[in-house]
Amino acid sequence: MKATVLRDNFKKGISVVERVTGKNQTLPILNNIFIKTEKNFLNLITTNLEIGIKYWVLAKITQEGDMIVPAKILSNFISTLSEEKISLTSKDTILYIEDENYKTQIKGLDSQEFPLIPEINNDDFIEIKSQPFCEALSQIIGFCSVGQARPEISGIYLEFQKDKLVMVSTDSFRLAEKILFLENPIKKEYSFIIPQKTAQEIINVFNEEDKLRVYYSPNQILFESAFKEVSHAKIQITSTLIQGEFPNYKDVLPKKCDTKINISKDELVKQLKIASLFSNKTNEIRLISNEKKKGVDIFSQNPDIGESQTFINAQMEGKDFNVSFNYKFLIEGISSIRSKNLIMDINGEDGPAVIRPVGDNTYLYLVMPIKST
Repeated sequence: MKATVLRDNFKKGISVVERVTGKNQTLPILNNIFIKTEKNFLNLITTNLEIGIKYWVLAKITQEGDMIVPAKILSNFISTLSEEKISLTSKDTILYIEDENYKTQIKGLDSQEFPLIPEINNDDFIEIKSQPFCEALSQIIGFCSVGQARPEISGIYLEFQKDKLVMVSTDSFRLAEKILFLENPIKKEYSFIIPQKTAQEIINVFNEEDKLRVYYSPNQILFESAFKEVSHAKIQITSTLIQGEFPNYKDVLPKKCDTKINISKDELVKQLKIASLFSNKTNEIRLISNEKKKGVDIFSQNPDIGESQTFINAQMEGKDFNVSFNYKFLIEGISSIRSKNLIMDINGEDGPAVIRPVGDNTYLYLVMPIKST
């Protein structure tokens, strides 16, 4: 292999693909970057066997070839270079890196040892805008179940319908749903569950890209962005899918509510944080309607510390209420809302509360109360 590449482009590609490398003691080959030439590109490839990332860097190729290089060493070294262009040459299992001031050798491995990333043999794809998609994922990614006791809720459920994409996450105590409307209606509908780690990599990698293509197979999913200058893939993330059936969450969504509250998001978060200082081991705080003062009292008590009661103005319709919640669940859900005011639907001491941004019906956050004993 012999190639010349712009340092900044090469550095950017390495920073993307090295995200899924690490200290893998069982399979140390996974701590490397597979570099190979493809026409006018260097293709950088990494995988942890669940997620695979490919990044194409425009380059001048004078000799075809491939090479496996330790990710950490390559990344750290390229970060020290200052020249605009660098040359890469491989011979046997040695990668030679040169610019005007450096000539460095990095020991690598035989490329045949690197695991293959499964290909999706499907020409059908769905195209979506990348930035709104990443923003939507960021609103729901934090509410997946931790652990593998119920793997079907440890990831994010994506349902591509004719003219919209529905995204859902839940840990059985709370649930978030986000809807994105598609620019172009799709002919074939899909639904699948992606791992939470995959969703996080999509957010980190594609947030600044323009458009995404989504290729689906029963066991794998592929997300791809392309170069604007040339008709060629730029970044691909391939991931295994979580097998299982996502719960029918719509049965949990209340059809009506006992009390509707319109309240300031920032002020509510502020008061919840104050109340959290005096909460007990279950993170319990109580929301209590205050009809006289036209608002909500927020009460918390800890026998070892003391108690707190604060008040916040709110517009209310419906029944009086006195309901306990986990303050962490409330704060995390409310913080994901992108509006100054929010609507909170209260359904008594045992029913779920639903929180929505004012003027936006594409997002909701549902949280179960702490049941009274």
